[in-house]
Amino acid sequence: MSKGRIWPQESVGHVDPRSGRRVRQITSHASIHHHSFFFVPALDRAGKRLIFISHRTGTPQIFFEDRASGALVQTTDRPDIAEWSLHPSADGRFVYFVAGTGAWRLDLATLAEEQLADFGAVEMREKGMVGAAMGTTALSAGGRYWAVPVKAGKVSRFMLIDTQTKACKVFLERDTIGHPQFCPDDDDLILYAGPLTDRVWVTDRSGGKNRRLYQREDKMQWITHEVWLPGRKAVAFVDWPRGTRLLHLDGTVEWITHFPAWHAAPDDKGARFVCDSNFPDRGLHIYDMAGAPDAKGRFLCASEASSEGAHWAGPFPYNDGPVAVKARQHTHPHPRFAPDGHSVIFTSDRTGYAQIYEVTLDQPG
Repeated sequence: MSKGRIWPQESVGHVDPRSGRRVRQITSHASIHHHSFFFVPALDRAGKRLIFISHRTGTPQIFFEDRASGALVQTTDRPDIAEWSLHPSADGRFVYFVAGTGAWRLDLATLAEEQLADFGAVEMREKGMVGAAMGTTALSAGGRYWAVPVKAGKVSRFMLIDTQTKACKVFLERDTIGHPQFCPDDDDLILYAGPLTDRVWVTDRSGGKNRRLYQREDKMQWITHEVWLPGRKAVAFVDWPRGTRLLHLDGTVEWITHFPAWHAAPDDKGARFVCDSNFPDRGLHIYDMAGAPDAKGRFLCASEASSEGAHWAGPFPYNDGPVAVKARQHTHPHPRFAPDGHSVIFTSDRTGYAQIYEVTLDQPG
C-alpha cells in the first residue's frame, strides 16, 4: 500500500527568459501529473496544500504538496479514481472525488476515505476527452453542497449531495451536463455546460429555475470555457478565438478583452484573469477585468505545453454532432491563480511528461 507515502521534494526552478519571472517545476517524476482544472482551486484558501493528480504509481492518485516542506504526499491508493472529478474544499480539510460509481470524501489530516453516495449501475461519464466526458464536479463555496453530473443511459442526472447530512438527490435531468460550477457568491446558483452548440446554462439547487443564459449569435460562434466571476454574480466565457466576454444574469453581454484567451480564470477578487493560449501558443498571459477590451494581455511566462487539440485551429466543428478529437487534458496548461494572488499554477508536458508548475507574480528575477 502506498497510501500515506511521503515522497521527497522534487521541485526545480528556472527563470523565464522573456519575462524574467521565477518558475518552479513542482513535480519531476517520469509520469503524468496535473492539477484539478482551470476553474477548480488547486490550493486550499490558506495555501497549505497544493492538490494534484499523479500517475507515478501506475494509476491516477490524489497527492498534495506540503507547501511548508515541499514534500509530496500520496493520499489515495485505489484503481478507480475519476481524475478530473476532484474538488478540494476551501478550508483545506477535504478533497471530494468520484471513484467508480461512488462519490467520496478524503480527509486530508487522517487520509480516511468516506463514501457519501453510490450512484448504482451507470456509465458516470460520456465518451470522449472534453466537456461532460471529463467528469468535473462542483463544490459550493462553504463546502456544504456538492454537485455531480452522472450519465445514466440516454440522460444526464445532476446529483446534489449535502456533505453534512449525506442526503443525495437528483435535482435536474437533461441530455448533457458538463463543467458544473457553484457561484462563489451564491450557493443556490450553479453554472453548467449543456450541448456544445447550446452551452451556457444556470440552475438553482432545486432544478426548478434551470435556464439558458446565452444563445449563440450564429452557427459558427464557438462558446467555451465559461467560469463565474467572483463578486459579480456574472459569467465570463471564451468566444473562441475572438476573446473573453462577460455575461450578466439578465442576459446582457459585454467584452472583457479581445486577446485570444483559451482557458481564462479570474483571481479570487474578480479583478484580473490568467489565461493560456493556442494556435498560436503565445504563452500564459494576464489581463485586467477593468481594462480596455483592445488592450493586449501581459505576458507571464511560456508554458511550452503541447496543448493537444488540432480542432481548435479551425472553425467550430460540432454543428453536426460530436466529433472524435485527440485532446488529452493533461497536455493543456489550465492556469489558475493561487488564493493569495501571488502566483499561478499550471500544467505543462514540456519535459515529455505532464508536470505541475508555479510561476510567481511578484518582482521578476
